[in-house]
Amino acid sequence: MLKLVIGNKNYSSWSMRPWLALRANDIPFEEVFIPLYTNDKADKDRILSFSRAGKVPALIDGDVTVWDSLSIIEYLAEKYPQSRLWPEDRARRAHARSISAEMHSGFMALRNECGMNLHRPIRAVDLSDDARANVVRVQEIWADCASRYGKEGPFLFGAFGGSDAMFAPVVHRFHTYAIEVKAEARHYFDAMMSLPAFQEWTRAGLAETLVIERFETV
Repeated sequence: MLKLVIGNKNYSSWSMRPWLALRANDIPFEEVFIPLYTNDKADKDRILSFSRAGKVPALIDGDVTVWDSLSIIEYLAEKYPQSRLWPEDRARRAHARSISAEMHSGFMALRNECGMNLHRPIRAVDLSDDARANVVRVQEIWADCASRYGKEGPFLFGAFGGSDAMFAPVVHRFHTYAIEVKAEARHYFDAMMSLPAFQEWTRAGLAETLVIERFETV
């Protein structure tokens, strides 16, 4: 069985992405949890025993180890094509990969100013111009996908897929930091918040003990 090594659900947005891709598509896996930010050498050594990159998440499939959220989703899409983590149509697949890569490598101002912390009281913060531009771009992506593919389902490309897994932590950020969601993007936001796997991750994160009360991370 697949093993997915993850960090704290309260904080680890990168862990959330492949976890959600697996759970929302009913792909069996064993969850291996290693707490982050403990300053415990044993925890750091455990992570290194799974991935020499020293970071989570990591997917273990027999002799194969895949690290990095987007790489794991790519691996799962190839191993489980029936899950349709990427759209079957080539043009749509290219679109899905492009916005996923944009999320993977961009939006740094939003990440830094609105770190993932599910325990954080819901309230707005003053965002920089760069972060506000990130917010506009995220909703532009959501609205564009809704206009193109919304008739086929509530997610970015109709059915839940890899791109949705990549954008899931941003949905949490919008909720936690009370960021206004425009009408043209609201349907997608609501669909993600209602996704059973998304809610399962959220409940588990809220049940965790806080490691650092004011800690915020990407």
